[in-house]
Amino acid sequence: MVKNGSEILVEVLVEQGVDTIFGYPGGSVLNIYDALYQNSGRIRHILTAHEQGASHAADGYARSTGKTGVCLATSGPGATNLVTGIATAYMDSIPMVAITGNVGTSLIGRDSFQEVYIAGITMPITKHNFVVRNVEELADTLRDAFRIANTGRPGPVLVDIPKDVTAATCEYIPGAPLPIEEPPAAPEAQVREIAALINASERPVIYYGGGVELSDASEALFALMQKADIPSAHTMMAIGCIPDSEPLSLGMIGMHGTVSADWAVERSDLLICLGARFSDRVATDTRRFAPDAKIVHVDIDAAEINKNIGVDVSAVSDASKFLTAVLPLVEPAKHDAWRAQIEEWRVKLDYKPKDDESVIHPHQLLRTLAEETPEDTIIATDVGQHQLWSSQYNYRKHVRQFLTSGGLGTMGFGYGAAIGAQFAYPDRTVVHITGDGSFHMNLNEMVTAVSYDLPIITVIMNNRVLGNVRQWQTMFYGKRYSATDPQRKTDYVKLAEAFGARGCRVSNIAELRAALVEARKRKGPFIIDCLIDKDERVLPMIPAGGTIDDMVVD
Repeated sequence: MVKNGSEILVEVLVEQGVDTIFGYPGGSVLNIYDALYQNSGRIRHILTAHEQGASHAADGYARSTGKTGVCLATSGPGATNLVTGIATAYMDSIPMVAITGNVGTSLIGRDSFQEVYIAGITMPITKHNFVVRNVEELADTLRDAFRIANTGRPGPVLVDIPKDVTAATCEYIPGAPLPIEEPPAAPEAQVREIAALINASERPVIYYGGGVELSDASEALFALMQKADIPSAHTMMAIGCIPDSEPLSLGMIGMHGTVSADWAVERSDLLICLGARFSDRVATDTRRFAPDAKIVHVDIDAAEINKNIGVDVSAVSDASKFLTAVLPLVEPAKHDAWRAQIEEWRVKLDYKPKDDESVIHPHQLLRTLAEETPEDTIIATDVGQHQLWSSQYNYRKHVRQFLTSGGLGTMGFGYGAAIGAQFAYPDRTVVHITGDGSFHMNLNEMVTAVSYDLPIITVIMNNRVLGNVRQWQTMFYGKRYSATDPQRKTDYVKLAEAFGARGCRVSNIAELRAALVEARKRKGPFIIDCLIDKDERVLPMIPAGGTIDDMVVD
């Protein structure tokens, strides 16, 4: 079959099982959009308001499904508008293929209209990127892009296609997705060494991250916890792997983690890190982290071993493969004294905010949200105080229900991610939790939700300031509030109506509950403007570079 480059692109996307892509048209991708028009029954294209929104939507689609997200943009500013979304996916190990058009090959290097070297720009934030110079190479390059995005530690891959390549023709030979290499497994000797450490430990703790979710290892992890009586703490990227309601779950670890989780790590004699990377939001002081513990690190990416924390034993392995191998070697155990000590910390030290239904406190907002939405609701957040509160009081019981930018911390991520998740699961409730600062970053994507009649519920924690930065200014900068009180007068209810959505404003829990009931009845997007006090703080908090001895709880 003789096909042009744009038709070949569509055929390969179909081969890879792609049914939805997110993008924005432009001159360099006109041929591709023509092919998409002619194949609209095979691939659904979602037009976003901005290319960054397309990249976040592809990311949210991937996070919620486990599939590869795909986004498409034209050359120049279209391509550069994807950069933040690509970096977001890279930092959180999300499989994505970003396709960009470029000027024709004869115009490259001439500072042509809308020409930019996007492959060079994105080199540090992709697993790999390609510039396709010949139409005969296009199909195999695209297949390789999907293979790389999903091999080992997942991540984004960029494919840049000059316009003349999208128009050139060649013989197209149908193919199939390339086989994904088996993820690495720890050598038996390492597994036995780690099992021996577990069996000898009296105060073990498991600290796990997004690698557990990505490898579908939640059940195996829970089996290990129960068999060896090991409490666990999770990172933000692993919310939902083990419900926080489980007795062995200590909740979130780190700067804004539970006091009992952080004390458990501090006093442990064995810390097992699974699919996490000892980031600065967890190991706030790497010189004094888990000072009395033997540290074991299991990660699929060899580059993470000994990068942030020096460890005693390591294994380069997929989390699921490691857990499957180590579980039979671990002896059943009970750590009653250790569990009793942790329970004492929970009762005496864990932060317990006070309820007041006459106003809206963040912890009550999130509890009410959980009560008024189905258990399978997907939460997408932006970045700031609302994200941290949503992590602390998350109520998620399953994986791929909590979508957030953990590594890059991208304000404006949430609405695009919610759009991607809603297209992936049209029959599930999707809630976008944001702050007024983050919402201003990408509120234009509301038009996308309106155009496609997506029933996304946006909950704005509106404190009328840039809350997270302001909190740091309150605590560490003598209350010098530089550029954190923007004095904006945005009326979010009127804004929603102007875009063609619905909205309401609430100031207490009863009003919030009624608004959530109303929002779930409506078709199309709904905005709930929740008024909260600007002095609400995210607690507990370990200051950057501090230890648990520096923890602030009031």
